[in-house]
Amino acid sequence: MNHAGIIDLVPAEIRQQWVNEGIYPDKSLFDLFCEHVRKNPEKPAVVTLDHTITYQELLHKVICLANGFRRLGIVAGDVIAYQLTNSAHHCAIDLAAAALGAVVAPFPPGRGRLDIQSLLQRCDARAIIIEPFFLQQDVCELIESLRPTLLSLRILVVDGGTRTGWHMLDELFQSRPIAVGELPDVDPDSPARFLISSGTESNPKWVAYSHNALAGGRGRFLQHIHASNRDFRAFYLVPLGTAFGSTATFGVLSWLGGTLIILPRFDVGAVIQAIGQLRPTHIFGVPTMFQRIAADPALARTDTSSLIAIVSGGAKIDEASVLRCREAFGCSFINLYGSADGVNCHTMLNDDLTTILHTGGRPNPEICSIRIVDDRKNELTQGQTGEIAARGPITPMQYVNNPELDALYRDAAGWVYTGDLGFIDEQGNLVLTGRKKEIIIRGGVNISPAQIEEIAASHPAVVSAACIPVEDEDLGHRICLCLVMGEGIARPSLAQFTRFLLDRGLEKNKLPEYLRYLRQLPLSPAGKVDKKRLITELENVQLKSNFAVTGKADSAARIN
Repeated sequence: MNHAGIIDLVPAEIRQQWVNEGIYPDKSLFDLFCEHVRKNPEKPAVVTLDHTITYQELLHKVICLANGFRRLGIVAGDVIAYQLTNSAHHCAIDLAAAALGAVVAPFPPGRGRLDIQSLLQRCDARAIIIEPFFLQQDVCELIESLRPTLLSLRILVVDGGTRTGWHMLDELFQSRPIAVGELPDVDPDSPARFLISSGTESNPKWVAYSHNALAGGRGRFLQHIHASNRDFRAFYLVPLGTAFGSTATFGVLSWLGGTLIILPRFDVGAVIQAIGQLRPTHIFGVPTMFQRIAADPALARTDTSSLIAIVSGGAKIDEASVLRCREAFGCSFINLYGSADGVNCHTMLNDDLTTILHTGGRPNPEICSIRIVDDRKNELTQGQTGEIAARGPITPMQYVNNPELDALYRDAAGWVYTGDLGFIDEQGNLVLTGRKKEIIIRGGVNISPAQIEEIAASHPAVVSAACIPVEDEDLGHRICLCLVMGEGIARPSLAQFTRFLLDRGLEKNKLPEYLRYLRQLPLSPAGKVDKKRLITELENVQLKSNFAVTGKADSAARIN
């Protein structure tokens, strides 16, 4: 166990083997960043439509902020949580924490009260950095109301404005630059970032990554899709606080020495403008984003010649969308299968269309080895379908303060069991066939049915609840909530029930679009709710087509 209380479940001799093979840099993420500063101090590090920060300028912000953190009492092993819209502040916070040996735990804006409380409790955050308002919600007030339940939280920092009892991020950036000799020696095998992941559990979870695993694992993924004769200019459409966004600071800047391009929020018009003006080589986003950009006529009038590839992750994308995107963007399409839990597989720049459309690419042991196992964790032969297990330089240390999940999804040899199903084809490519675990992916966002069901079942008139996905051409999935009500109880409308869910703390982006009432939920032979049967029944009544006509959740069909 290290000073942050995190245990590495990958055996030490395997981690050391990756160091010996040169896969791991065996240096801290801050030290790696400083090497790029020395090589190219005037190179653009972070670029937006109206501002550019060079490597030297970003380093100055980082060492000032590191000293500001230290004056607040932050030391190695402390956890700094933050919830911010995309900006260079993400990168500065990440690198300042890495310089001190602290751990960052970012999560994107939009998380509701229940999720924020769970996340801060689980990671034992000592500090939190937030913007004061998000969508008219007073976030400072929310955090203050949670303080009695957050025993580790001692340091509150606000980015913008002033507030009693809060430190201002701008003032921390005005601190005296810390001298390199005053910085601690940071173990590259110690945790550097907790990645947020939403699975089948009721609450979101944290996954701990070391400096080595972020650089030599997640960063090496970027290296493998990088054309070596070109400067790497990565345009991140996703929030940097997500697991998908975790490669921005530590992969693009610390590992590759590239340029990071960002916008404060996703906007199709601004994205197209940035493509023409800022000349990215790679764009990182989820299928829904690419589908909407490709459908905008303005893209055809924009110079996209700088693009090498668009990288689609977070959800499965359909064949028609891949073809449309390849034509609209005029570049390669990289299909990424990955997760915060420690799996990575992707197609390559030179893969043929069949490989891109029908597979997740060939597993690369320098990033992540993959094997297919049966229910007893025995490895299956090529062509046999089973659960996907992963282990490699990208493998995280453990789930944070969650030994139950470690026991469920990890083994003593360091393998991670994903809950996804697939097989290895004759060409050695991974083919995904389904999901062993329940999860709903809507617009690239993982949504836990368990959390929605738990809150729905708390309604005094509800006997039982089940949440199932409804396929949707735009978002991948929408959500249907199936309810069994008490005898003789009036059935709330969809609008009434979503108001109940909101009042109980469920965030808006997790609300169901459909509501279905049943006398009883069907059960499997094992006594569990038979969700496959629910999905089949839902398809039979063509609920999806009703939504496509109305386009409004409040008008969605209610089925008796």
